[in-house]
Amino acid sequence: MQKATWAGYLWAILAILVLWQAAAMLLVLPIIPAPLAVVHNLSQIFFNKIAIHGFYSLWRIVGGVLLSMVIGIPVGLGMGYFSCCDRILAPFIYLVYPIPKIALLPVMMLLFGLGESSKILMIFLIIIFQVIVAVRDGVKSIPRETYYPLYSLGAGFGAVCRDILIPASLPKILTSLRIAMATAVSVLFFTETFGTEHGMGYFIMDAWLRVNYLEMYSGIVVLSGIGMLIFGMMDYLENKFCQWQYK
Repeated sequence: MQKATWAGYLWAILAILVLWQAAAMLLVLPIIPAPLAVVHNLSQIFFNKIAIHGFYSLWRIVGGVLLSMVIGIPVGLGMGYFSCCDRILAPFIYLVYPIPKIALLPVMMLLFGLGESSKILMIFLIIIFQVIVAVRDGVKSIPRETYYPLYSLGAGFGAVCRDILIPASLPKILTSLRIAMATAVSVLFFTETFGTEHGMGYFIMDAWLRVNYLEMYSGIVVLSGIGMLIFGMMDYLENKFCQWQYK
C-alpha cells in the first residue's frame, strides 16, 4: 500500500479510538470497555486464543473467493463475449442472484454438513454472482474495434482473453469483490456460530455468552483487522495490475 494509504488508515484508526474512548467515558458501562483495556487484553490472548480463530475465518473467506473466481470468471467471460451464452445463462443468473444467500444456509448444512464445506460454499454463493455479472459487463463494455488487431494476427479466444478480456474486466472484478466482501464476512460470522469451535464468529459469540466483554471486543477488533487486510490486498492488486486505468 502507498504511504498516503497507510496515513489514511492511521487517521481512521485514531478517530475510531477517540470516539470509542469518549463513548466509554460518557456511558461508563461494562459493555463498552475502554479501547486501551481491549488492546491490552488482545495483546495477551492473541497468539494463544484468537490467532487460530482468525486463521480459520480468513481461510474460509479466501477459499470462497478463490472458488468463486475460478468458476465465475470463465462463466462471465463466456457470457460477455458470446451473445448466445448470455441469452442462455442470464435468466438463470437473474433468477438465483436475488435470493438471500443466508436463506440457503439450512440447505447447505443439510447437504454438506456443519464442517468447512458449507461455510466456504456460503461465501462462494455470495460472491460468485457478483463476479459473473461484473466480468460479463466488463467484457460487453469493450469496443468491438479493440479486437481487430488481434483478429488480424489470427489470435484465438485464449489470446483474446489473456490480452483484452481479463485485463479490461479486472477492475470491475475487484470492485465487485469489495462490494460482496462485507456481506460475505457478515454471513460467515453467522455460519461460524453453528457446528464449529473455530472462527471469529464462534469466538465473539462465546465471549458474549460468558459475559467477557474484553474478549468479545478483542474478537471484533481482529475481525475488523481481517477485513482491512483483505481490502488492502485488493488495493494492492488493483495498483499492480490495473495501472493502465489511471493513465
